[in-house]
Amino acid sequence: MTKFGDLISADKPVLLDFYEDWNEVDTRLKMLKDVAAVLGHKAKVIKIDIKKNEILADALRVKGNPTFMIYKNGEMKWRQTGLQDSNTLVGLLQQYI
Repeated sequence: MTKFGDLISADKPVLLDFYEDWNEVDTRLKMLKDVAAVLGHKAKVIKIDIKKNEILADALRVKGNPTFMIYKNGEMKWRQTGLQDSNTLVGLLQQYI
């Protein structure tokens, strides 16, 4: 299993999507796949189940579902709770490429 510090320390932007299984919907999964497809190897898109990673979610003070974060070089660049569309997420990630 990869450690969180290793994931976020990449020199390319990393989009984290904190979610809960009960709230998972196909359209959101498709949206994240679209973001990953548009950016290819220029960014990472990672889904993190809040219930399976409670310690991490608590440490990052994740209270809402979904919560999105962008990290680059180990530093949080952006954070937002609530649904986002793929164009917004692509635009935000491109700022850090």
